[in-house]
Amino acid sequence: MTLRRYVQLDVFADRPGAGNPLAVVLDAEGLDDDAMQAIARWTRLPETTFVFPAPSAEASYGLRIFSPRREVPFAGHPSVGTAHVVLEAGLASPRDGLLVQEGIAGRLPLRVDGAGATRSIAVRTPRARVLRIGEPEADAALAAALSGLPAGGLPPALVDGGRRWWLAEIRDEQTLRAATPDWNAIAALAKATDSMGVCAFARAAAGHPYDLVVRAFVGAPAVFEDAASGAANATLAAWLAERGALPGGRNRYTVSQGREVGHDARLQLHIDANGDVWSGGHVRTVVSGTLDW
Repeated sequence: MTLRRYVQLDVFADRPGAGNPLAVVLDAEGLDDDAMQAIARWTRLPETTFVFPAPSAEASYGLRIFSPRREVPFAGHPSVGTAHVVLEAGLASPRDGLLVQEGIAGRLPLRVDGAGATRSIAVRTPRARVLRIGEPEADAALAAALSGLPAGGLPPALVDGGRRWWLAEIRDEQTLRAATPDWNAIAALAKATDSMGVCAFARAAAGHPYDLVVRAFVGAPAVFEDAASGAANATLAAWLAERGALPGGRNRYTVSQGREVGHDARLQLHIDANGDVWSGGHVRTVVSGTLDW
């Protein structure tokens, strides 16, 4: 019998239940691909991560990420949450304020600020690239997916930043929060463009403790609304920076996501002097124990 340390978290949250849940399996050596996929299917959480010894001298630890259906090359909230667990378990310490995870997406640094309950962790996300500027009037599939979502200032765009999303600015916060997505149309668009779906965003009204509201409508391989997506928000930050449309023209801003599905996450985005996007926030440990698999 092999007992492995097991932790469940709430990521991008200042309290349990607000963010995006994640399972982390430490001591993952000896688990093959089928076992990791089976565990991820069993947890029934958006993602489950598996921590391995550092595969190179530059890395703090090795990481693999699985959704209930497949292995995922990169995702933001699993990266941030796993770094929190690694720190809590004493498996690695920051060097010059950074941890380095190594996985399918290569070596990615994570910046660690503060300690304990006030600690914030952000991952430097893969560079994003614009694949296509959307023209709903000439693209029936895109128009159908965005039906009922009045457009804001920027055109929709298909952008790949480790995960591929359609990004669509919506007229205002109230409209976006009240929107009911056409799931069949979003699923069709996701499959036709090999994307995750539609990441819709709106600029927040003055006086809120956040700058943008985001809703991420996943159309493939499953159909659901993501409670808090670090990768989608990082892709969006890169798109806004490229268009000179960052909230208030600032290189740091806060996102509200998940309220429409019973969560209330806060994500912190930062575009550094090199144009790299850092996606992060706070993490809360909810369950600590052992996994007997």
